[in-house]
Amino acid sequence: MPTIEAWSLWVHIAAGVLAVLAGTGALVTKKGGHRHRQAGKLFLVSMGVVVGTVFVLLALNPTSFRIILTLVAVFSGYLAFSGYRVLSRKRPAATPQRLDWIATGSVVLACLGLGVWGIVWVVTGNSFGLVMLVFGGIGVTFGTMDIRAFQRDTSGEWLVSHLQRMIAAFIATISAVSAVNLTPVLGILAWLWPTIVGTPLIYYWSKEHSKE
Repeated sequence: MPTIEAWSLWVHIAAGVLAVLAGTGALVTKKGGHRHRQAGKLFLVSMGVVVGTVFVLLALNPTSFRIILTLVAVFSGYLAFSGYRVLSRKRPAATPQRLDWIATGSVVLACLGLGVWGIVWVVTGNSFGLVMLVFGGIGVTFGTMDIRAFQRDTSGEWLVSHLQRMIAAFIATISAVSAVNLTPVLGILAWLWPTIVGTPLIYYWSKEHSKE
């Protein structure tokens, strides 16, 4: 009979696959349309399950690698969460809630830890530290951007912020799927190629939508 760990792993994998499919659906459907919104909600829920199950897996077997995966999952889940929460601040009078501050503070601390840990690994000759450093740096960057945004009126920038965070969350999800399946072939590049490909696209789309 499957153990709790086995069930959690299968749910984690299924949620990750569903997140990739839902994220793809959100990208290819008309922005703001019914299908886009439904796909986006499914993506958000799937990411929530991914984050929840990775904590269960960590509690059942707290290895160093699972700690790293948990920190990466927190980073990925936050990007999806913050991308969704941006929509609640579309109006000038809207203000960030306590939940926004807690989530942002948590991801900054988690990603600082991930980045510092990555530096230690790089210095000691472990190349995987570069992956940790990249994801940690991205998480701190987005978290810091959100903290600054909370302190001023950014209602006119909600579309670009939403786009940046949701696409970044999708890229992080693709990175995790790629890492699981392609690491034996590509090494650390299996973790990094989605970011290498996706970052210029985020920049391009952000510039295009900032004109609207």
